[in-house]
Amino acid sequence: MEKSKLLEVAKKFGTPSYVYDTTKIKSQYYRLKNSFKLVNKLQINYAVKALSNLSILKYINTLGAGIDTVSIQEVILGIRAGYSPKKIIYTPNGVSIDEIYEVSKMGVNINIDNLNILEQFGNLYPETPVCIRINPHVMAGGNNKISVGHIDSKFGISIHQIPLLLRIVNNTNIKVNGIHMHTGSDILDIDVFIHATEILFETAIKFKNLEFIDFGSGFKVPYSPTDTETNIEELGVKLSKRFNKFCKDYGKEITLAFEPGKFLVSEAGKFLCSVNSIKQTTSTVFAQVDSGFNHFIRPMMYGSNHYIENISNPNDSHRFYSVVGYICETDTFASNRRISKVSEGDVLCFKNAGAYCFSMASNYNSRYKPSEVLYINNKLIEIRKRETIEDLIKNQVELDFNTL
Repeated sequence: MEKSKLLEVAKKFGTPSYVYDTTKIKSQYYRLKNSFKLVNKLQINYAVKALSNLSILKYINTLGAGIDTVSIQEVILGIRAGYSPKKIIYTPNGVSIDEIYEVSKMGVNINIDNLNILEQFGNLYPETPVCIRINPHVMAGGNNKISVGHIDSKFGISIHQIPLLLRIVNNTNIKVNGIHMHTGSDILDIDVFIHATEILFETAIKFKNLEFIDFGSGFKVPYSPTDTETNIEELGVKLSKRFNKFCKDYGKEITLAFEPGKFLVSEAGKFLCSVNSIKQTTSTVFAQVDSGFNHFIRPMMYGSNHYIENISNPNDSHRFYSVVGYICETDTFASNRRISKVSEGDVLCFKNAGAYCFSMASNYNSRYKPSEVLYINNKLIEIRKRETIEDLIKNQVELDFNTL
């Protein structure tokens, strides 16, 4: 999107606002798809948790993707967005057996990562096919909070528990139609990813009626003009060759599945906020904006480094600013960042704001959640309205203490 379009968003819909470019989502989808063109059966399932707006889900559906969900609510959103249950995989963690039962009735693919839950489910619903999530005990990812395949992770069934897993499968006669793993996010070293896939192949060969192997995702995207990213094309060549060999050894063609979230939508998203004031201290110049970690928590939660540009004044001399929010706690977006001269009223653009940004927003400090805007066919369309005071209180029960 050109800066003029982003400024148009700020003028038309106000700030703070999120903007999503469908052209980038589409190009990322086909980049991943084309990287695995040597595989006969490929299924890309978008990870809904990254960005769950219904219009985004509907758009990704038009590309031919399925969806990866982690809650019954995401399943319901997917069905409402028009996805066939067969193109939805449900991969919960730590949920009750009751929720899994309820989702299974919807006809979606079930992915289980708990031996106890698997045994209960198998005894009650042995005819319902399930996928099994394996923990390969591989440390991968850009941050310990998003590394989920290591030995101490709460996710997946340990590879050391495979004998017990096979015993449960045999005792319950449950049908296992898929094997799954997800090692973490922001994976840069594809050799680490390939190493984990070898562990998954070793596990998969033990199951005779597989329909797919799901390799998760976690591909790294660039967060600044000079940042690095996962070489998807190289991964595609290496993994496709290995996967095709597995299918030949296995005796039939099965589907290679991925569940990208950040890879599809991160770079498509921009977050716009306005500068409320400039504050000079003895050592720091603060650019104070009309947002906080209630809207954009990733820098505070993960230490993520989002590129920030002053789109109101992009060509002035650069100065050093600490960009901070209006929350009554430390909410620093960036420290001592070189940005083109900032003045009150300027609009700042945070890049890579498509994934795990709005979806992790809250009403902390009783602030309203921002609007969301879709950029498609050179049009700017609001796909979520900015909240009002009525949205904050609509589910509250207001007591009259004079009558109690």
